[in-house]
Amino acid sequence: MNIIEKDFPFELIDQIAERESYRKEINRPIYHIHKWWAKRLGSVFRAITIGANESNYNGFYKKFEPSNKIILDPFMGSGTTLGESVKLGYKAIGCDINPVSSYMVKQGLTWATKEELDKEFKKLEKDVSAKLKSYYKTEIPKESTKADVLYYFWVKVVTTPDGENIPLFKNYIFSKNAYPKRKPESKVVCPNCGEVFTCLYNSANEVCPSCKNKFDPQVGNVKGSLVLDSQGKSHKILNLVNQNTNPPDHKLYAILAVNKDGEKVYLKPSKFDFDLYKTACEDFEREKDNLIIPDQIVREGYNTNQARRFNYSRWSDFFNKRQLLGLGILYRRILEIPDQRIKEQFITLFSSTLEFNNLFCSFKGEGTGAVRHMFSNHILNPEKTPLENNIWGTSKSSGSFSKLYKSKLLKAKEYLETPFEIKLTKKDGKIISEKVVCSRKLRLSQAENFAELSEKDFLILNGNSSQLPIPDNSIDSIITDPPYFDFVHYSELSDFFYSWLRKGLSSNYNYFNKKDSSDKGEVQDRDADSFSYKIEQIFKEGFRVLKASGLLCFSFHHSNYKGWLSIYSALYNSNFEIVAAHPIKAEMGVATPKTASGNPINIDAILVCKKNEAPNCKGSEEIIKTAFSKTNNYIKRFEKIEREISKGDKFVILCSQILVECSTNNIPPEEAKLFLEKAIDNFTY
Repeated sequence: MNIIEKDFPFELIDQIAERESYRKEINRPIYHIHKWWAKRLGSVFRAITIGANESNYNGFYKKFEPSNKIILDPFMGSGTTLGESVKLGYKAIGCDINPVSSYMVKQGLTWATKEELDKEFKKLEKDVSAKLKSYYKTEIPKESTKADVLYYFWVKVVTTPDGENIPLFKNYIFSKNAYPKRKPESKVVCPNCGEVFTCLYNSANEVCPSCKNKFDPQVGNVKGSLVLDSQGKSHKILNLVNQNTNPPDHKLYAILAVNKDGEKVYLKPSKFDFDLYKTACEDFEREKDNLIIPDQIVREGYNTNQARRFNYSRWSDFFNKRQLLGLGILYRRILEIPDQRIKEQFITLFSSTLEFNNLFCSFKGEGTGAVRHMFSNHILNPEKTPLENNIWGTSKSSGSFSKLYKSKLLKAKEYLETPFEIKLTKKDGKIISEKVVCSRKLRLSQAENFAELSEKDFLILNGNSSQLPIPDNSIDSIITDPPYFDFVHYSELSDFFYSWLRKGLSSNYNYFNKKDSSDKGEVQDRDADSFSYKIEQIFKEGFRVLKASGLLCFSFHHSNYKGWLSIYSALYNSNFEIVAAHPIKAEMGVATPKTASGNPINIDAILVCKKNEAPNCKGSEEIIKTAFSKTNNYIKRFEKIEREISKGDKFVILCSQILVECSTNNIPPEEAKLFLEKAIDNFTY
């Protein structure tokens, strides 16, 4: 019996996971080489992988010898299971139906030295950086040389039926510190003349030093879905937008640049700045036929309809012409890199840069990473005051190509060289962390098919995991994080990257030859029955390829018992028995059930399943009684380590324990529903 069937040391792992979650991109950079929407904590999945394959957890900081055990993840996502498995010396197979996932996981695990990458980066820098940066210059009064622009501040503009152009300002303070009480100075734009000046972050009464206009900087002309014109008449923003078929126009209203002393300065745009943008637009029109620009349509979907309502009909609409010009020039040069392996590393970096360089980005403020990327909301909500980044960037930039090269690409490759774990120790009453290297160098080899895996380290597949090119009874354990039936449909969002990637990768990867990144076999579905059926097919395939003694382990949480029932039905119909469920820290808090309104869910349940054996025969009252007892025991264990858990967290623990008891007693899904409802109604939160 593997140890995870009996227990999981969440008291230890929870603390490590908490520390990891503060800076996931630093502590597990191979999973953050590119955007993905559900990245699980590496320390948690390391512990799950050990627990599903070993007899104890003593090896968490142990260097494992290479093993022939094979770990499968049928919902690969960002590749956490693969990374943790190969670090432990196991062989790994990952499959995902989304092309962006399959591609980026391969790139995260691909070995490339700093010397190789630096050599190519310097060539790119020599060939294109000056050209790109020439479009991000400004004039600073009393300075003879042109200054580098960090960011341009834009505002959407709508036109009333009377012909009045109205900028969509929620308020007029556009820059303040992340900790405004400590550093109260902020930047404000005058709604009358556009002057940029300094005020306090909470000021409600300002006089423009230029035009003497008196105004409250906290109150803009946008009130929810409405905007006020100069006469005080309100208009529905969407109605004004839909007078045309194109996305709204934008007006440049402020600039953040770096002066000759290296200091950041805010400026009101001048004729120079407007002329430079005009030049960029003219250059784009002249060059566009020679640039690689996405032409893919934004398809309808829950996560995309908000953008479509604002007339963003193609993914190229998400960028202004200067951005399309700069990105097109950069992408064209990257595709000239002769070494395919290195070229793909830079294509990945380019794709990652897109997230921070588009019209759906906004300004986070001073004292933090300045650029709020476009996926801060899962729906693509058009930004009323977007931020235009300097694509190549400077030493003071955030989210630029040159900065992400160091913070994402190089960090990921350094981690392959020295993969480490976080170890916590107590010193003088304080918890301190250190990095412990307990894995071999990950100079990994990729198999092209299952047969090659005997001599290789990992295999990446793209396609429907209900039909895997894997022999029967060949997998030692399945460790995964399945999607949830009513959550984000990743392909609707990943199309943003796919529309660019397919332009440079379709000749090398068949899965980039589709019109978009969607697939009819996607498990995510807002209909619970459809979700349950599709995930059931994948569990059945898992049952086929899993060895008789193997375990299926996956993390799960849901704020609605229907989500739990869907996963239970799929397991029941696949002949899997849930033998244990353990709570552990989730990546982030989510919405909560009615019974725990206002209390976020901060934990996952790890469901441990094996091929069905002879069921127990407990009575109905005993099933609920046992589940209550296990739930309360876990709550006490959390209390003992002084970890606060919400009502939503208790809901997760309770549902998972009800599923264990129902499963081990072979309760059909229709009866399990009654047990869930009764338990939820009668448990004391």
